Amino acid sequence: NMDFFHTIYILLFFMLIKKTFLFQIPEKSDFFINVLLLENQNRAQFHKQLRLVLALFGLTCLMLVLAIIILNQNEQRQSSLLTQQNLKLQGETTALKRRTAELHRDREQLNWTIGVILEYNNFPVTEHCPDKVCKPCLDDWLLFQSNCYLITKSKTSYGWKTWKQSRDSCAEKNAELVVIDSKEEQEFVNTNIEKYNDDKHGYWIGLQKDTKDMWTWVDGRNVSVTYWSTAEPGYSYACGLTNPHINHLSNWGKASCTMKNRWICETRALTRPD
Repeated sequence: NMDFFHTIYILLFFMLIKKTFLFQIPEKSDFFINVLLLENQNRAQFHKQLRLVLALFGLTCLMLVLAIIILNQNEQRQSSLLTQQNLKLQGETTALKRRTAELHRDREQLNWTIGVILEYNNFPVTEHCPDKVCKPCLDDWLLFQSNCYLITKSKTSYGWKTWKQSRDSCAEKNAELVVIDSKEEQEFVNTNIEKYNDDKHGYWIGLQKDTKDMWTWVDGRNVSVTYWSTAEPGYSYACGLTNPHINHLSNWGKASCTMKNRWICETRALTRPD
């Protein structure tokens, strides 16, 4: 009898279980389906938002790249403009320095010319500046460095003069007997003189003995560079000349101051060469 009731209990238990599964499983399936659907919707929404974020990020990166390119181009343009302005300023600075140097030379030239003019008691404007254009030297004078030289060329003895007469002739032209200061000037002078008469005659230069029997130039300076034809001039001769018959670098001679010779005058050029 217990077995009968036990059997009935088991059957009822299984029926209860069956009923539970038959009626509750569909409910759980709908729940899980809804969960899955909601999850899919959330995932789709997430993906959509992710794509939007990525699109915005890509657009931002693109804008940053474009901005960098534009800024770089502007910087290059500014750099090129600054370089051009710098080159222009350098050119203007160079031109200004050149112009300043030119003005400085013009001022020195003007001061030089004024100084030369003031040495004259009566400046020969017509002779020096024909057609209002001034020449550094008068006609028949030779220009060398910043001085003018007149080398007399009288063919006959009537045109020759003593040392004193020669100096006076130079003074009439606002000049002086030549003072030779350098080897270059010595060579210039002797390149432009010529032989005449005999080997004793030459060209008076501004060289003479002073009261102490010392050779000096007419401007009062001592003789620092000499081109004597002998080691030491002697005797009683007190005036010096340059002799075209002898080597250029050793042709100074001593002669009587009353001897008549050609002569060489020297004066400052009106305009000084650059």
